[in-house]
Amino acid sequence: MMATDIVKPRMLINGELVEASDGKTFSVYNPATRQKSAEVPEASADDTNRAVSSAKAAFPGWSALDPSVRGSYLGKLAALIRQNNDELAKLEAISMGLPVSSFHHAKSAALQFEHYAEAWPHVQGQASVNTPGHVAMTLRQPYGVVALIIPWNAPIHFFASKAAPALITGNTVVLKSSEKAPLGVARVAELVNEAGFPPGVFNILSGHGLPSGQILSRHMDVRALSFTGSSRTGKLIQEEAARTNLKRVILELGGKSPAIIFHDANLKKAVEQTQFSIQVNSGQVCMANSRIYVQKNVARVFVEAFKQRFAAVKDGDPLSKEVNHGPQADEVQYKTVMSYIEQGTKSGGTLVQGGRGKRESTSGFFVEPTVFVDTPEDARIMKEEVFGPVVNINTFETEAEVIAKANDTEYGLYAAVYTRDINRALRVAKALESGYVGVNCTSPLTGRDLPFGGYKGSGQGREGFLYSMDNFLETKSVIIQIDDA
Repeated sequence: MMATDIVKPRMLINGELVEASDGKTFSVYNPATRQKSAEVPEASADDTNRAVSSAKAAFPGWSALDPSVRGSYLGKLAALIRQNNDELAKLEAISMGLPVSSFHHAKSAALQFEHYAEAWPHVQGQASVNTPGHVAMTLRQPYGVVALIIPWNAPIHFFASKAAPALITGNTVVLKSSEKAPLGVARVAELVNEAGFPPGVFNILSGHGLPSGQILSRHMDVRALSFTGSSRTGKLIQEEAARTNLKRVILELGGKSPAIIFHDANLKKAVEQTQFSIQVNSGQVCMANSRIYVQKNVARVFVEAFKQRFAAVKDGDPLSKEVNHGPQADEVQYKTVMSYIEQGTKSGGTLVQGGRGKRESTSGFFVEPTVFVDTPEDARIMKEEVFGPVVNINTFETEAEVIAKANDTEYGLYAAVYTRDINRALRVAKALESGYVGVNCTSPLTGRDLPFGGYKGSGQGREGFLYSMDNFLETKSVIIQIDDA
């Protein structure tokens, strides 16, 4: 059966599953076959404004609910997401090419909703008697309507990691999925409806940045906006917010993440983990370690072992459980990655593995796992985010040298250092300009209770189990004068 026979995406606005008000749609294609997967509603300006209006109308009632009642809706949704894991895996495969063998996002999404369903007791203010004759306190209160704009590389995960903390803190939500990967989110929209959320509390749109994304960035009734995606789009969102109502903006943007391998590292583990980091999801991960620096006296051994593991990936139909390397998400992303590979070959670096696209032989947008060595540090492929299975492996001799190279970027999302010397590990971790540092481990590994976010051009704000709720809560100070007896 063709995918288009079984996938009928709709949007969720004010508790109703709807088509676009003007009937417009856009096509989504399976990037492994280039066959059409579905026609998806394209949210119009009217749809976007109606979603915000519905969220605004629902806010007083939702925010006044006992938070444990709010949590009960999140718990119901978590259970439904778990029950539909296999279907969601297939929808992600036919929209952005993620192999079903790599799909863990429904489980991580359910975990997010389960955690935040029980997290409401941590919404606490503070009290003070440090002003004589007064009692003072702070209140933590929701913003109102918040907009969430999620990326295409892990949409179900980001759907939950943003929506769950926003909802449990009493905000109402308008979420926009990416035009590259809307199918799984559209299915979760049906599950949101099935979970029984009150109308207007949780609105879900599909569409492009224009018009719906821009409207949410500008909208005067949206008081906070959380975005994960490219640095270019993040800057545009912040500009729109600054021009309008100075809404709170949380940004998790791109990366050019370095991994540093010292001569005393466990090379086998370093090879396995860094190879996985740049290959998982076909390199379409913001924190993938796309730059690897290896101490010169072990570089030859490291590179040969890395190439051997990288070449062993199995590409093909992402619906097959035997496949662990899918295509790039669409033709635009494929051409972008191939363009960077072409630039890399002209930059003075040495291509030692891969470098070819397989669109002609497979019909899909597959890129071979690609390795460059000895690439000049000022080359574009060393400075800009490729977002594909392409890694640059360069060498270094001294600790000071490699720290300078690793930090010579406008990104700062994730970095890693491999060494058995704990003093060196801590020196380097402290010196790296990165919001996250792995020691003898690398991305995509993170600690669930640690803050995640970037330095420099990789964003602003932090997310994580102990931090995300703060993104959606205002702080109000209240001072009360006490009359003398």
